[in-house]
Amino acid sequence: METTILSVVTIGGALALGAMSPGPSFILVARTAVASLRRAGMGAALGMGFGAVIISLIALLGLNTLLAAVPWLWLTLKTGGGIYLLWMAYKMFRGAREPLHVEGGTGSGKSFRKAFLHAFITQISNPKTAVVTAGIFAALLPAQISPMMYVALPAVSLLVDGLWYAFVAYALSSRGPRTTYLRYKAMFDRLGGGVMALLGIRLIVK
Repeated sequence: METTILSVVTIGGALALGAMSPGPSFILVARTAVASLRRAGMGAALGMGFGAVIISLIALLGLNTLLAAVPWLWLTLKTGGGIYLLWMAYKMFRGAREPLHVEGGTGSGKSFRKAFLHAFITQISNPKTAVVTAGIFAALLPAQISPMMYVALPAVSLLVDGLWYAFVAYALSSRGPRTTYLRYKAMFDRLGGGVMALLGIRLIVK
């Protein structure tokens, strides 16, 4: 039991470090938070959390073994994920100069549901996240995996990603960050779109 708890805590710490590293997920949540209501930012955070649950389940069920057995699957997954990131980058570039309608200083934009779905798809469309998660599990899990892990690790993934991105959404949906974003929206959107495009290209070609 002590070994199981220690493994869960250690894996939770490793997943937290991964969640905090900049990437397409962070860009999406940050942009949603500053461009929309705080509610939409929280929807995006929840979408990231549930996406992490799916990824952790896939990793637990033996993603690395599957990819080793079916080499073309990795190419298919990373190409599809890269194309999705490029599509997101295109949308950000295209809408860079479109004004956001702001009501009462609180902003408007994506609904909670739309933000949740967008974040969820973004999270599960990046196969590198799944591979990294599978690597963490392989390195830190004991040889004999307790059945409890199939419940505990997805729950930890939900908490880690959900809470981290909820913090990001809460912080960036405050008046100061939103005012700055609205003032320089075109620049921020183009910068975010450029980073997203580079991440998409890197995912496809690497």
